[in-house]
Formats: sequence, C-alpha cells, structure tokens
Amino acid sequence: MLLIVIAANTIDDCLNRNLKKYYIILVSLIVVQLSVAQVRSIVDFNTDWKFYLGDDRLANNYDYNDASWRKLNVPHDWSIEHDFESTAKATTQGGALPGGIGWYRKTFTVEKLQQNKNCFIEFDGVYRNSEVWINGNYLGKRPNGYISFRYDLTPYVKFGSTQNVIAVRVDNSMQPNSRWYTGSGIYRDVKLSFENKYAAIKHWGVFVTTSDITNDEAIVNVNTTITSSIKGWKSFNLFFDIYDAENKLVSGGDKSTNSTLKFSGNKVHHSFSTNIFNPKLWSVNSPKLYKLIIRVVSKGKLVDTYQTNFGIRSFYFDSKKGFFLNKTPLKIKGVCMHHDLGALGAAFNIRAAERQLQILKNMGCNAIRTAHNPPASSFLDLCDKMGFLVVDEAFDMWQKKKNKYDYSHDFKQWHKQDLQDMILRDRNHPSIIMWSIGNEIREQFDSTGILLTKELVGIVKDIDNTRPVTNALTENNPDKNFIYQSGALDVLGFNYKQYDYAELPKRFPNQKFFAAETASALSTRGVYDLSSDSINTWPPDSKTFTGGNKDFTCTAYDNTYAYWGNTHEKAWLAVKQNDFMAGCFVWSGFDFLGEPVPYPTWPARSSYYGIVDLAGFPKDVYYMYQSEWTAKPVLHIFPHWNWAKGQIVDVWAYYNNADEVELFLNGKSFGIQKKNKDELHVKWKVPFIPGTLKAVSRKNNKIVLVKEIKTAGEPFLIELIADRSKIKVGKNDLSYITANILDKEGNIVPNANNNIEFTIEGNATIAATDNGYQADSISLSSNKRAVWKGKALAIVQSGSKKGNNTLWAKSVGLGSAKIVIKVE
Repeated sequence: MLLIVIAANTIDDCLNRNLKKYYIILVSLIVVQLSVAQVRSIVDFNTDWKFYLGDDRLANNYDYNDASWRKLNVPHDWSIEHDFESTAKATTQGGALPGGIGWYRKTFTVEKLQQNKNCFIEFDGVYRNSEVWINGNYLGKRPNGYISFRYDLTPYVKFGSTQNVIAVRVDNSMQPNSRWYTGSGIYRDVKLSFENKYAAIKHWGVFVTTSDITNDEAIVNVNTTITSSIKGWKSFNLFFDIYDAENKLVSGGDKSTNSTLKFSGNKVHHSFSTNIFNPKLWSVNSPKLYKLIIRVVSKGKLVDTYQTNFGIRSFYFDSKKGFFLNKTPLKIKGVCMHHDLGALGAAFNIRAAERQLQILKNMGCNAIRTAHNPPASSFLDLCDKMGFLVVDEAFDMWQKKKNKYDYSHDFKQWHKQDLQDMILRDRNHPSIIMWSIGNEIREQFDSTGILLTKELVGIVKDIDNTRPVTNALTENNPDKNFIYQSGALDVLGFNYKQYDYAELPKRFPNQKFFAAETASALSTRGVYDLSSDSINTWPPDSKTFTGGNKDFTCTAYDNTYAYWGNTHEKAWLAVKQNDFMAGCFVWSGFDFLGEPVPYPTWPARSSYYGIVDLAGFPKDVYYMYQSEWTAKPVLHIFPHWNWAKGQIVDVWAYYNNADEVELFLNGKSFGIQKKNKDELHVKWKVPFIPGTLKAVSRKNNKIVLVKEIKTAGEPFLIELIADRSKIKVGKNDLSYITANILDKEGNIVPNANNNIEFTIEGNATIAATDNGYQADSISLSSNKRAVWKGKALAIVQSGSKKGNNTLWAKSVGLGSAKIVIKVE
C-alpha cells in the first residue's frame, strides 16, 4: 500500500511537469529503490547457525574453520539438551543441568543494493555474558542474559557475494548465577535490520500513549525520534496512519502530514496527537489493538517506515478500592511466571508460550508477573493479543548478591543501560500496567535501598511516566523497609505474609497495594497423601529438609506449603476479602525448572509451586482458581478412585454457580456439602469400595453439573490426543500430544507408570517429552518417557516441508498407538 502512495505522489509530479513518457520507467525505478535501497527492512536471522559447545578463542576470526560444528537454528538452549546431573554446578536450584561456554557462528551475504543503508543485528536475549564479532571485529559484551540489545554492523559488513561472519561467544560457566533454571545460549530471536542512512526512526524511538478516553473519543499521542547519519540531510515529512483491529484506517493518511521537519545535529524529536472516535478499548476480555504506521518521506520518496501496535485503555490504582481498568473495578487475578517453557527449556517458542497462556486464561487468570526479569518481546505481544495485564520486572538483585556469580557483579556498571533498554523496548505494550524494579531486594534492609530505589525509579520515569513503578517487597514493617522509605514507589507489592494484609493500610497510610507473590503451596499432580486434614509446612524453617515423601512428591490436596507461604485457598481469600488489595500474583502459574522446594537434593529438579505442572497438565487446585476466577460452571472432584478396600479417602470438590454438592458412591449418597466463607472446597470422608464416585452440584434445587470418577482396571492401551492436529510449516510450530494410559473401559489408570517410546515418521521432529514429575532425571530431549500418574507428553515440531507426520507411541504390553499431525 505504501508503494502505491509514493508512486501516486511521484506520478502527480510527472503529470504536472508534462513528463508522462517517463511514467512507466519512474514507477519501476521507485519500486526497486523502495523495496531494496530505501525503506527499512527486518530479516529473520534465526536459521542456519553453527554451534560448538566449548571454548575456542580463535572462533571469532573471520577465516576460522567451523566445518565440523553442529548446524542448528536459534532460539537455542544447549543446557536443556543434556541429562540432569546430580553434580551440576548450577545445583538443583538451577535445574541440575550444565551451563558452560558455547560459540555460535553464522555466514551470510548482503546484496549490494543494501549498501546505502545502515545494518544492525538485534538479539532479543542471550544467556549470558555474550560477546559478538562481525568479520573478526569486536562489537561488545552484554552480561545480562534477559536484556534485548543490538549492534551496528555498518562499518564492517561486506556487500555483494563476499561472505560475512557473525560470531557469538556465550559464557554461562560461572555457576551458580541464578535461583532458578536459566538456560544457556542464544535462546531468543535474532534479527538483521537495514535502515536508511539519511533519515530513520530511532530504534525503540516511538512512544505511543493515550489520554482523555471516553466512549466517544480518545486522544492518541505519538512521540518520535528520527536520526540521520549523513551530513547535509536537512528536511523531511512524517505521515501517521492508524488502523483499528479490523485493519480499517481510523486516522492519518496523506492528510496527516506535518510541516517540514529539520534536523538539529543528527536527530530530531517530534510529537503528534490525533483523535480516535468511538475507540475500541483494550481490556482483558476484549483486547482490541490498534496499529500505528509512521512513514518518513522526503521529496516525495519514502525513506523509512516504522510500525508498532498499541491499545487504548486507562487504568489506575486506588488505596481503598484496588485496581480499575477503563474506569471499571477489576481484581487482578495473576500468576508469576518464570521464562522457561517446560520441556523446551529456555529457548523461546511462540506456540509454547501461547499454550501456557491459553491454559491460564481458561483458569480465569488475567495477569502475569514476569518473574524476575524482562521476558521475550514476543511474549508481551501475546499478552497484548490475548488480554493479560503484565507487571514487567527488571531485576532479582541489585548490588547485594543472592548467588555467588549472579547479576550483582554487573549491577553497578550495567543497571542503567539494562533498565533503560527494558523500558524503551516494552513501553508501547498496552498489557503492561506496572514496571517492577526488583524482587525481594536485599537493599530493603539498609539505607542503601533508599538511594538505589530513587535512582532506578528516576531512570524509569525519565522514559515513561505513564505507568506506576513497584517493587516486590518482603518486609512489611515500614520502619525496617528502606525501599519503601525512599518514597519513590507508586504501588507497594508485598510477597506473602497474608495474615498482615488487614494491617497494611494502618502501617502504610494512603498507599496502594497488591500481593506481588502469594501461596508458595506445594503439590505433585496425581499424588494424594491421606488424610488431608493436617497442614504440612515443608521445609519448616530452613533450606534443609530431610522429611517429606521418599519419591520426592508433595500431595495434591491443598495442605502443603513452604514456611513463608500458605495454602492456595487461604492466600486467595486474603486478597479476595480485602478490597484495598488490587489483586495478586500466585507463585507460580506453572511448575518451572529449578528451585525444587521442599527437596534441596537430587533427583528433584523442578519446582512444586505450579498450579499447572511442567508438562502443562493442570493440578487439582487449578479448578479451585477456575471456580473463583471465572463465571463458567465448575465442578471438579478428586482424588482418583483406586484405593485399598475399606481405606478412608478424603474426597474434595471445587465448584461454583451452585448452592451445594452431593456425593454418591455406587448410588449411595454421602450427603450434601456447602462451602462457607473461609473455605473454597467441600469434603467427605468415604470408605473405599470399587465402583463409581459421582458428584452433583445444584442451584435452587436444579442440577448444574454432574461429574464421575470410576475405579480403573489394569493398563490396556495408549490414547493419543493432540492439542492441534494441523501446524504450520517452517515456523517451529508445535503440536502438544498427550498420551493417556487407559483400561479396557476407557478410564485413565491413575497410577500407571508404563514406559513409552515415541517415534515419528515424516519431516517433523519430536522436540521433547515430559510427564510433569518433578524428580524425573531423564533428559527432556529424550523420546523415551515413563508415564506419571497415567499421563505423558510428546511435543512435535514442524519441519521445513509440508505433509503428514505420524507419531507413534509404543509400550511393552500395551502395543502401540498413532496419531497424524499435518504440517501445512
């Protein structure tokens, strides 16, 4: 479309000058110049890398022989490919997986027609201590593994048929450097971009805000920085086009041109405002996005374009009534999420992240806290599109360390640059409602916290003063909390200590609050320790724990938690019952690699905190949140119904949209139960008899839902269920395939632990397998997996060719099952 606009403008000039005979030649020339030589272009730079695990200091040289290196695409995480190790330097806190040093090299050519442009390489994230060279020339180092950055290749890049070589050294050898699994390598996207030398919109140089929002009208404000690297380039015009979610032009076009702008030095700043009538507001239930396209035009020629999405929404926090979105009260129902994607490790994959968010959305979750670092930029794109509020977090530590080799060593030199880059990259995302400058920062306990907090908040506010700044605090005594005493925080986020919530308005008058972390409850899917009446605090008071279960499991009844936390029910009720609490972020949405509290020793290697297990299978407490956080009818009963005859079993039920639940065993009623204000489940004690357990929920004496659980027989067959039977070619697209072990009647066998071997026919590959068990020591890259509590998972990844792919699952005594995944 933009080419048509420019061609038309130039044709008008020709007609005015009676130069019709040059019309065809001119149009052709413009198409070539604009598509190659003028307008910015961004190229996917993820394919055809070479990788070497180890250190060779000569590998940065242009003529280095890398013929023997492994070929792969990025994003890539080399740590996840390995077996779990009891001796891993990262310890089980880091997932019991190795770090090390790795090298990446990529050879590429650049057309001569691009030589009039500036060339940049953009990394969305490299963990960690990355160093980059182009054709043997050193570009720089970034210690922080979660920050996006780019380098200017222009002085060194070769054009035409001559090859260029990018070399990247990644050093994750100094362990431990984190309290959770980090992954290792170029684990997020890489792009190559070409920008006009004469005039180009600065990298992350567009800031879109909205104001004066009503149902009839809203004002969109655009601040833009344009740069030039050529002397003598004097003037240009800007055009702004805004499209709504249906791709309808709602503001701009050629009439949006401003008066001619002139450079002062090598850059110019420009502000622009426009009215949007009948705006479609962004919200968690209707995440409508607008698209802004900025065109830089000089003498009728398009020299640069820049596109960003944004949303029109308003929000604020109130000290008494919590959070408001678009002037409507909204309880924040959030979870904390680490950056790993389960069996795929840290290598970012859009579909994997989308699946996680879909599972959480179905639970009623409306917010994500990016614990404890900036996420992949594409993750924020998903939050924008799917309707999640986001607390975007920068640091887990400042100058005071939490691990021997962590970011505290780099904080003094790099914190300003890293924080600025996070805010600049992410500030146009409508999903982001707060910036968090830290988590459980140890400087809150002494006066160093005052100056550092003021400095960090100042860095944020200099770039974006439209959002509040917070910090996840552990100390809720104002006299001892020096981060609070700085007076710089806009909203106070507290971790745990929900028993003190009622005291917060007294201790911190006129402040605004949210629960930055809640629960830290522990569970393993499918494990049920009887009886459920007792409360277990594991570990009771320290990191040393010799108790628990011999198989390194935690019961799925919501009665076990870390000493600093509480049950899911109690933690949520504390937020629900206090209007001034804007909402909460449960620790955590999914199990994640590393930090296997309560078990500090091998073979535990994944967390137990998740509402959903590492494989993406919901634990029972998922349905408690669903019953509280959604309006959809919910009735969930557990545990399974395979026990020793006569054993007294605690049967729990989560429900909503009903007044009561009645439980039956083989047709015999065990009575009606109703929730009270202090409990979010109902419970019966039932002597086990094989058969059918049935729950019936009723409202006004009418049945709402009926759920049954039957006693399962012996394992008989494998059932394969794909979340998607069709995936896209060449996009690293994924199909998540659940393997269930069933008896002859089609019931899932709850204690099945059969070994399954997955194989695939076709061009697709098996990216990983999992079962959700936190102490499974088999590599997640293996195609062999023992079923855990009747379930396992295989992840199929699309290849470069279209066609049908058949996944087979085989197990001794059960035969085989197959499912076809089409790549198109």
